[in-house]
Amino acid sequence: MIPELGFFALLIASFCALLLATVPQFGIVLRKPTMIGTAWNLSYLFGIFTSISIACLAYSFAVDDFSVQYVAHHSNSQLPIFFKVSATWGGHEGSMLFWLFALAIWVMLFAFSSRHKEPIISARSLSVLGLICLAFCLFILFLSNPFERAFPQAFEGRDLNPMLQDVGLIFHPPLLYLGYVGFAVNFAITVSALISGHLDAALARMMRPWVLVSWLFLTLGIVLGSWWAYYELGWGGWWFWDPVENASLMPWLLGLALLHSLSVTEQRGIFSYWTILFSLLAFSFSLLGTFIVRSGVLTSVHAFAVDGERGIALLILFFLLTVGALTLFALKVNLQQSAVRFRIISKENALLLLNILLTIATLSVFLGTFYPIVFTAFQWGSISVGAPYFNAIFLPLFAITLFAMIAVLSMHWKTLNKKRFIQRALLLVPALIIAYFLISYYVDRNESLYFNLTAYILLSLSIWLILATLWAPWRYISVKQFAMILAHLGVAVTAIGAIMSSYYSSEIGVRLAPNQTQQLGNYHFHYKGFKNVLGPNYTSEKAHFVVTKQNQPYAEIYPERRYYDVRTMNMSEVGINWGWFGDVYIVMGDRLGNGEFTFRLQYKPFIRWLWFGGILMAFGALLATIGLRRNKQFQSVKNTD
Repeated sequence: MIPELGFFALLIASFCALLLATVPQFGIVLRKPTMIGTAWNLSYLFGIFTSISIACLAYSFAVDDFSVQYVAHHSNSQLPIFFKVSATWGGHEGSMLFWLFALAIWVMLFAFSSRHKEPIISARSLSVLGLICLAFCLFILFLSNPFERAFPQAFEGRDLNPMLQDVGLIFHPPLLYLGYVGFAVNFAITVSALISGHLDAALARMMRPWVLVSWLFLTLGIVLGSWWAYYELGWGGWWFWDPVENASLMPWLLGLALLHSLSVTEQRGIFSYWTILFSLLAFSFSLLGTFIVRSGVLTSVHAFAVDGERGIALLILFFLLTVGALTLFALKVNLQQSAVRFRIISKENALLLLNILLTIATLSVFLGTFYPIVFTAFQWGSISVGAPYFNAIFLPLFAITLFAMIAVLSMHWKTLNKKRFIQRALLLVPALIIAYFLISYYVDRNESLYFNLTAYILLSLSIWLILATLWAPWRYISVKQFAMILAHLGVAVTAIGAIMSSYYSSEIGVRLAPNQTQQLGNYHFHYKGFKNVLGPNYTSEKAHFVVTKQNQPYAEIYPERRYYDVRTMNMSEVGINWGWFGDVYIVMGDRLGNGEFTFRLQYKPFIRWLWFGGILMAFGALLATIGLRRNKQFQSVKNTD
């Protein structure tokens, strides 16, 4: 009964989306305020019935209703309850319903926040969102229905993929979906602006908080996904240039470009074309990411499905929305731009350079991700594009970006503050010294000169950015400026973590029997033995390591090798002792007999700085959103007075 209720709620939500996509538009054309006003009520109704639908699916998981085919494929009675509920979005059908639920949340939030704003623009934006909602409702109903019954009913479920049986599944996909789908609001506002024929500072201010919050969620989702891959996959890295990772990176880069472009449009009345294109493409690439993850066209450990029919439907949806939006942009491209003069060295040109760099980066990721597909489709053979390609492009781009971020701190609109620029330029000297001593502590003398020089340049620029950002008149810092400082510090901190962990990690593969030892750098690993452990839906062999550093007790680490009975899969659960300046990381491999196993011992310097920097960036976006809210309230009070 409950699954049928969820399906019926989804049908009503689809009907609400249909009305939302059509009725307000007719109201605008016919100039009927009553029809225009239905946009808000229909938005709330769509959100309510979509919420009921996903709640019914989550309940089916919680009570082990294996008569539902999707539940039987992705759950098991022995699965802990929190994994049962999070398994709601652990497969293709449920993840698409959660995608729709996330979209419903954004639609309701936008409807609530826009109830006292421009009625035509707001209603038209809600109508565009309704059209997107309708498209995904139809996709779920006809191609990805999570409420289908299985006859006869399964007595037991196939269990959730062991790789997904982690706390990361509870938070990572929801954060990522909220980030992806949030760009739909900016997409809708931009389409409305194109139809009306203008994008002014007021619309830019209207869009900015939605971009900030969407980018915030996407940042947190990527950071959590990177951390999840680090400790779950057992390879010790944090970014593999996997197609699904790239799928989240592309809208993140475009969202970052959109944020900076919006600030110029809002403050100076220029860059309107950049703002429109970034707004349209950010959501389009979010749809492209959905296609990558769920079509099976690209092989990835993160992919949800290998269904070609669904992939084609998602690809058609991506092309329809993207081509339609870009066609509208081409037809309505004659926007009024402010006549603004500024010097070559100014904040305007620095942000223009950033737009170009982020565009090149996005295009490079796009080509590197999809070139193998095209190569195979034309039957030219098979080819893989990996880290060497991406590193060759991103390292120089990132170096230029770091330098531009340092330079822009001394720039104002229209001109450059020469005194402030010289002061910050002198900070390069201590940055070079700090980077030299930091690298000299970890450097392997056998490395090539280029290897060390590349790390030294990037590390020096990152430390220089930290020093230059902190060299600020703190007494006069506003909330908006403090948010920018945090975000820029986050970029520098993330860069330091990436550089140090990528260039100066140490690793060794060994086979150890109980009471044998192994040395790695300053760390001494003593393997004490293992014990068998019985989990809720798995059995495991859990090793015990005592680690000393320079003959002093340092840590006790317990890596595991688990066997999941239902899925008949083995999974390694890494043992990690974390620290602000480095992680000791142990991966347990195959058993060789008599308590002897293969192990991979690693030391990862500064790797925690990666995720701490990402959190700083997200917190900066949060503060910027709060700052916008406070400014809005201040303006409202001022206008009232």
